[in-house]
Amino acid sequence: MFKKILVANRGEIALRIIRTCREMGIKTVAVYSTADADSLHVRFADEAVCIGPPESKNSYLNIPNIIAAAEITNADAIHPGYGFLSENAKFSKICEENGIKFIGASPEQINKMGDKATAKATMKEAGVPCVPGSDGILESFEQAEKIALETGYPVMLKATAGGGGKGMRAVWKAEDLKKAWESARQEAGAAFGNDGMYMEKLIEEPRHIEIQVVGDQYGKACHLSERDCSIQRRHQKLTEETPSPFMTDDLRKRMGDAAVRAAEFIAYEGAGTVEFLVDKHRNFYFMEMNTRIQVEHPITEQVIDYDLIREQIKVAAGVPILGKNYEPQLHSIECRINAEDPHNNFRPSPGKITTFHAPGGHGVRLDTHAYAGYVIPPYYDSMIAKLITTARTREEAIDKMKRALDEFVIEGVKTTIPFHRQLMDDPNFIAGNYTTKFLEDFDLK
Repeated sequence: MFKKILVANRGEIALRIIRTCREMGIKTVAVYSTADADSLHVRFADEAVCIGPPESKNSYLNIPNIIAAAEITNADAIHPGYGFLSENAKFSKICEENGIKFIGASPEQINKMGDKATAKATMKEAGVPCVPGSDGILESFEQAEKIALETGYPVMLKATAGGGGKGMRAVWKAEDLKKAWESARQEAGAAFGNDGMYMEKLIEEPRHIEIQVVGDQYGKACHLSERDCSIQRRHQKLTEETPSPFMTDDLRKRMGDAAVRAAEFIAYEGAGTVEFLVDKHRNFYFMEMNTRIQVEHPITEQVIDYDLIREQIKVAAGVPILGKNYEPQLHSIECRINAEDPHNNFRPSPGKITTFHAPGGHGVRLDTHAYAGYVIPPYYDSMIAKLITTARTREEAIDKMKRALDEFVIEGVKTTIPFHRQLMDDPNFIAGNYTTKFLEDFDLK
């Protein structure tokens, strides 16, 4: 087992990793930018190293500084969390070359699944259902036109290096394709330095359902059931739950088997998710694989009593997995609490938190790095907390979430708490009747 792990991240996920390491008797090293000097992950780690100024490119994305921090503290492993360098094949490779264990996927696995076009080709080979569309990166607009006609409108243009909804365009008719092609490529080039595009059939009334998988170093994988992530704004998840209210036993088995097949086909090591689009007829199609821990991992932990961070660390240390699949025994919902103003187009709201009162009680979990007096910097993702409620039934979990949101007091900055509170009262959400388009018609009061 590792003696010391450097956590190459910040905020609530860094604190989350540090907690499990402490329970396992593993020393931790926090890295931080000058903007995060007062963050809780810095305070609770055994050691802390400043790796640069506030901008991510000069700190949390600065590979030489992170490797140097690991070397001077004698860390024998690095946990990247999510975001930043967690799916960076180059970083995984550099860790390997420096004799530091990267707690995550290998460079080869990241390359196979990180590029969406390559991932789709790999999954087709593995026999996992994929959305009809281009077999790889589109070479020209003329090819895009041809495939759109063959696939049938509507279609979706997607950036091959995409994420966060950037470089994506829905096209409903042929005369709109040219404009969408040009704007999507421009946006993708600016965001990722890669304007490669591919095309898929647009799935109508889609739900975004992902399967949590864990694979070990010996080629064995298992799944830990599903999460429904369909409540999204601009392709960014806001609320997740497990089990999905749309799920059936048959669909869970078919999706779970496909996810395990996908993981074992690439000999996947670590925790990851195989993400699917599911149409209204419960046909499911591979969308992408995230080769890292997910923001929404706590709801899976809650319904099957399983520490995913602990399992990541054990797998990285060479411990084999049990190999059995898991089904949810309870119901769990997560609301992402962002420092954003939901009444002003979700505009970011950095600044100082003047009052912070955390909810509690049976079945309530709060993952956060925030506290009264904490200053939310403007340089990073706006998420400041994850509120999770767990109960025997979905109805009870929703009622518990309403109560917990009412108790949650954050003053000094705007947050998404009012949005989530209204969502919990929405008749369609309560009925489990929602898709990824749900918020397009949501009237925030």
